[in-house]
Amino acid sequence: MAKERTQFLSGYLADVFAKEDPQLASLMSRAVAEGLPDISVSPETGKLLSILARLAGGHGGARQAVEVGTLGGYSAIWLVRGMAPGGKLTTIELNPKHADFAAREFARAGVSARIQIRRGPAIEQLKVMAKTMPPSSIDLLFLDAVKTEYSEYFAIMRPLIRANGLVIADNILGSKTWWMDDAPGTSADRDAVDQFNRMVAADVGFESVGIPVGHGILVARKIGT
Repeated sequence: MAKERTQFLSGYLADVFAKEDPQLASLMSRAVAEGLPDISVSPETGKLLSILARLAGGHGGARQAVEVGTLGGYSAIWLVRGMAPGGKLTTIELNPKHADFAAREFARAGVSARIQIRRGPAIEQLKVMAKTMPPSSIDLLFLDAVKTEYSEYFAIMRPLIRANGLVIADNILGSKTWWMDDAPGTSADRDAVDQFNRMVAADVGFESVGIPVGHGILVARKIGT
């Protein structure tokens, strides 16, 4: 019963608050047809990302954002549509097939000029960015990649988040293979995300909250430098 209720409520939120345009509505069908996994964020999560991108940074929307985990580009399109005019999104993807598919979808959506795809392991790419970008230069960081690496992503990128910037993470309550109410030790992803959640919640430089939308979204605002 709980599963059916969750599915109904997700569909209700998507139908009422997160209507997709035709391209977004069909994107994941095309992705699955080309062999990509059906693990994109839900429409209501996408709408939330767009609103948060519009609020991030305190100057009319995010101007610089980073996404870790591109997949088919669904969440990136939601994000960039909420960013400030001319805002740029850098998205990181390990799988070349996924990156190629996303690039075609960005072109289809008319947002290619505003999105840079960095290809390769996320931690490697983030370390390069941390060395080449100035501190406090990112308005929004969205994490949706390897769950066991979330804490390291956050540690690497923390100095780059500007005051009033946002850190957002998907799957903080579960996924299609695990949930936070599973016993500790039954899933490496579950345990790693639990550690990540508690680490961000305890960080005095951020105020944070978990939102039970989709598989759970963490939103943390940087309050210090």
